[in-house]
Amino acid sequence: MLMREKDGVYSITAEALSALGRENIPSELQSGKHLIYSSPATLAFNSPGALGFGVKRAGLAIPGSVMLLVAPGCCGRNTMMLDSPTGYGDRFFYLLQDETDIVTGRHLNHISQAVKEVVEACETRPTAVMICITCVDALLGTDMERVCRKASEEAGVPVLPCYMYALTREGRVPPMTAVRKTVYTLLEKRERKKRVVNLLGEFASYDDRTELYEILKSLGIETIHEISRCKSFEEYLSMAEANFNIVLNPEARLAAEDFKKRLGIPSLELTRCYQIDKIQKQYRLLGTALGAEIDDADYYDEVLDAVEAFTAAHPNTAFAVGEWINADPFELSLALLRYGHRVTEIYGTVTEVNFIYIKKIASLSPQTHIFTNLSPTMLNYDVSSSPADITLGRDAAYYQPDVPNVPWNSENKPFGYQGVRDLFYELEAL
Repeated sequence: MLMREKDGVYSITAEALSALGRENIPSELQSGKHLIYSSPATLAFNSPGALGFGVKRAGLAIPGSVMLLVAPGCCGRNTMMLDSPTGYGDRFFYLLQDETDIVTGRHLNHISQAVKEVVEACETRPTAVMICITCVDALLGTDMERVCRKASEEAGVPVLPCYMYALTREGRVPPMTAVRKTVYTLLEKRERKKRVVNLLGEFASYDDRTELYEILKSLGIETIHEISRCKSFEEYLSMAEANFNIVLNPEARLAAEDFKKRLGIPSLELTRCYQIDKIQKQYRLLGTALGAEIDDADYYDEVLDAVEAFTAAHPNTAFAVGEWINADPFELSLALLRYGHRVTEIYGTVTEVNFIYIKKIASLSPQTHIFTNLSPTMLNYDVSSSPADITLGRDAAYYQPDVPNVPWNSENKPFGYQGVRDLFYELEAL
């Protein structure tokens, strides 16, 4: 384990962390075991009213739905950030809790009436009312399933819970995993159609240019559903007709399990990665699972050309990689190392899941320093100790503001060869 002595910032080398093993991840890297510093990355992760999709915005993925936020004023205030021009402002309603509510839970007696008032206030009857609750109700032990059933019976519309519980972030079902399941619970069993598939994982659509769409079409898939592209409630309900789901984000696994249990729709999983040989292998496995051969040679050759062109023009580039990015920072770092570049620093949350990348990083670049955006010691971070040539991710740009940066954090998510290709195009354009 290594504490950087120059500036007092906690970090550990890839070599040292790998030697500790996944069962002995240092407590400094685990958010549940110390004070959390809200760096740019953790602000985006913790604040549902911040940029991107938090629980509140994600809960409104169901077309025509509205949300009742049951919370203290401090928790509801940042919801106003989702007002115009995002178009979410007129879909939020508030039932604010005072100190007595927080202590006694008396606000629970008012939720059903509040839901009825919300329904009456809407010009168009909502397809569903999502009730977003905070850590207050987590601590009170509120049975929101029962509360929602009562409100639904009295208001005559589906009412679903959205748990904005920061306290459960480290638990078995963190908030963003739970909401990914919730938004599909209104689907009812229908006859499955052979040439229909759902993509599960994100609340914004994937980049239109990703080859995944073309590959699925080449396999005979005629309809590809994503909840973000559903323009009507009926189109949303038609997701129950899918022959199978493709899980593109691990946080959607619980939703996929529910699809299987309630609707009989099986799933397979693909991982977003930046190692092109791994992408190729995934498509081979996808073809095998679907009983077809996938021809991805043109995509592979195009992205290989982009990687090699950048590497030839900028050999041995030093990268600092953050986690506020459309990638697993450790997998992306491993890809960059394998392409012949250097990774001096990684700012990321270490888990047992991505530890496999850390072991491989350690073999290629043992002195790569791993920082945690969660550590208060990052207040003392000094860029002069290890400047990079290029930073990736918005948090990396915060730590090294004078270094050229590619944020790589658009809402429309990259995937597959397209992600690697476009990333290197952006790097070349710096």
